[in-house]
Amino acid sequence: MRVLVVDDSERVRKTLATGLHAHGMAVETAADGAEALMLLNGLPFDVVVLDLVMPHVDGVQVLQELKSRKSKPRILVLSARDQVQDRVDALNLGADDYLVKPFAFDELLARLMALSRRRFDEASPVVTHGRLQLDTAARLARVDDAVLTLTPKEYALLELLVRRKGHVLSRAAIFTQLYESDSTASDTVIEVLMSTLRAKLAHAGLQDVIETRRGFGYVAN
Repeated sequence: MRVLVVDDSERVRKTLATGLHAHGMAVETAADGAEALMLLNGLPFDVVVLDLVMPHVDGVQVLQELKSRKSKPRILVLSARDQVQDRVDALNLGADDYLVKPFAFDELLARLMALSRRRFDEASPVVTHGRLQLDTAARLARVDDAVLTLTPKEYALLELLVRRKGHVLSRAAIFTQLYESDSTASDTVIEVLMSTLRAKLAHAGLQDVIETRRGFGYVAN
């Protein structure tokens, strides 16, 4: 999952980026709405965590800009404004959820997972693919009730492919979803991740979950 955190507090940005990255997410940050819109114009995001009160271009202006777009990410407003009218106004402007500061990271993470499920029209946090089950809330993969020991990036790769099963994803497209734009890694790291993930799936008795389409990319069958 690719997440954009927009907040004028450097502490909030760093805290969320560190926490979400530890769960295998690719996280970009912006200190105000102008920077956020620039990133949104250049990169695909699944969810935006958006503060309302910021200098220059604020969160309300970002919501107004995104509301007019046909395709946009899910938006979780994260704000110190705690009045009912603030929530109503943000939701009417196109926000999908609203969380008041101070907040618990676990709650924010759960809300992001819920928004991601809505993006993929999933009612349950559990995604089933044959003998494979992904608990997207707990970030766990199971084969016949046995938990697979995956790194956060391996899990993120598996979830990405399973959620988009039948769709071929290029190595570059996968890299964009799993790594930040300023990452020092190259997209060849996806081949390494794919190799270790396939080995773990094969050890659990699933040899054919991921297919390589030569010259195109990878697909979950």
